[in-house]
Amino acid sequence: MILACNYEEATALTFGARSVLDSQRGSGSPVAAPSEGLGAVEALLPQLSGDLAVYTIREQRRVERAVRIIVSHLRDEMHTAIRATHPAHEDAVAAYFDFAHALAFLNRVQELGEEMHALMEVITGEPPNAETARTFRFPD
Repeated sequence: MILACNYEEATALTFGARSVLDSQRGSGSPVAAPSEGLGAVEALLPQLSGDLAVYTIREQRRVERAVRIIVSHLRDEMHTAIRATHPAHEDAVAAYFDFAHALAFLNRVQELGEEMHALMEVITGEPPNAETARTFRFPD
């Protein structure tokens, strides 16, 4: 299945993913995101050049996990920019738009997951399990 990702969303998600990974590498503090979440962010980064092809529920869940981490990070960055400057300051506005574009994409990722889940139930007669989430492939 194709997951639409426009230029603004891809740009915001790429910025957010790099920022997440840089903040985890450069800090001496405990990792805020679990390692599988950081792995999902790393795996998503090279895919952020346009629409994404998602073939299994497992892939959709990995993308959703990564985007949730990025959205959370961008939300924190937006709050920091607003507190450090002013809500109408250029940096705060840019941070808002990065967050908003990533949040809009997250909504579509979640909707895709719900659609895939429902389709699998219709086709197989049961909810996805770990095996079918990994092996059942949806077409483009």
